[in-house]
Amino acid sequence: TNDQILLNDKYLAAHSSYYIRELRVRAYAQLLESYKSLSLKSMADQFKVSIDFLDKDLCKFIPNKKLNCVIDRVNGIIETNRPDNKNSQYQLLIKNGDSLLTKLQKYGAAVRLSGAERVN
Repeated sequence: TNDQILLNDKYLAAHSSYYIRELRVRAYAQLLESYKSLSLKSMADQFKVSIDFLDKDLCKFIPNKKLNCVIDRVNGIIETNRPDNKNSQYQLLIKNGDSLLTKLQKYGAAVRLSGAERVN
């Protein structure tokens, strides 16, 4: 298998678990991108793994925001929750605006300290 190839390579062996984990995340994301919701059984069948393995594996990636979905274990489905682009743009604007205000306040304080405001 592919992981055995990585393990036998002296340069890649140390990074094989990271590489395989990232490949799994990309594969999960690619499948989930096409669906609003998907059954755990269907997804497990697609990847030829057990439902328990898939559930545990997905739980590693969801809290880290590597996958935008939630697992409804009671109903046996995975629901995707794609982030709203407008919301992320708004959050970025707030962050950049706050940073700009902080810089302006520091600049204003530096100008006042230097005495540049006092014009006689």
